[in-house]
Amino acid sequence: MLYALHTLQMPLHGVRVVEFEGIGPGPLAARMLADMGAEVITLTRAEQAAGAQRLGGAVENPLHRGKTVEVIDLKSPGGKVRALELIVQADALVEGFRPGVMERLGFGPTECAAHNPRLVYGRMTGWGQSGPLAQAAGHDLNYVALTGLLSLSAHRGQAPIVPPSVLGDGAGALGMAFGVACALVDARATGRGRVVDAAIIDIVAMLGTLVHWIRANGQIDGAQPSPFHDSPFYDVYACADGGFISLAAVEPAFHALLLSKLGLADVNPAEQYDAATWPALKERITAFIRSQPRAHWCALLEGSDACFAPVLSLAEAVRHPHNAARGIYQITSSGAIEAAPAPRFQALDTTT
Repeated sequence: MLYALHTLQMPLHGVRVVEFEGIGPGPLAARMLADMGAEVITLTRAEQAAGAQRLGGAVENPLHRGKTVEVIDLKSPGGKVRALELIVQADALVEGFRPGVMERLGFGPTECAAHNPRLVYGRMTGWGQSGPLAQAAGHDLNYVALTGLLSLSAHRGQAPIVPPSVLGDGAGALGMAFGVACALVDARATGRGRVVDAAIIDIVAMLGTLVHWIRANGQIDGAQPSPFHDSPFYDVYACADGGFISLAAVEPAFHALLLSKLGLADVNPAEQYDAATWPALKERITAFIRSQPRAHWCALLEGSDACFAPVLSLAEAVRHPHNAARGIYQITSSGAIEAAPAPRFQALDTTT
């Protein structure tokens, strides 16, 4: 095991999950369930999908962590018998194929419910089980684009940047795991399972709730200057050595502290949201940050309430003292980076 074992039993201990392996978010959702203590049996085909071959290559698949993996031909009589055997014993099923594929294989929700009426049936897709795009191919970038949230990654007048692939796929996986866990609670109470339609586009849109709230207040996605795109106190800045830092001092008290630490005593903190002052102050801070290497700004700002963090590479993130202290990352024997299970759990202290 890469991570220290704790005496506290994980919350999904005793839950059995059968995974019909797709790519990306479905396997990640099943790994999240395994990280929480579920017994996950993954049914996979002998040959990797083309996308997985290209992206992951021959490196050990981290999405298999904590799972029992079985190679199976779901079109063969023996494969069908084995899959049904596992479905009958399972509390939950996770699949990540296009709508209709599991039905054509003979393992759709209706067929499975006939053998196991308490089964929670998780369906991971990009566009959902219904709608005009349900049968269309797509990937992370497409789903985030259609929610409207990708547009917010652009500086004014510029093209949106491509976000890391965790934004859509990771959010979808988390939504699937959350949906399965919720449905399991109900299934154990009622004895009846249900289908979890975990569409990445739905989940990403839902996670944009804070953005929608900010937009309703006129602070984003409009013609007027936005604190999150145009202000000097919420942005990424280049340093003298080619590194970058992030500043996000939204609250007045944090903003005042940032100005103090930067030595900008002539700037009135009370004018933080006076958009007319933003261009000149942003230009000033840009030049100031560029005058020193990233390490200088880390020494000055990190750990304070100035709302600061350096922009780290993946390798640097593994070594950062905070991440190391929490054991967030581990390096495998092959040199790959793996993140620890999250969230974490502690026993509730009932002593008085």
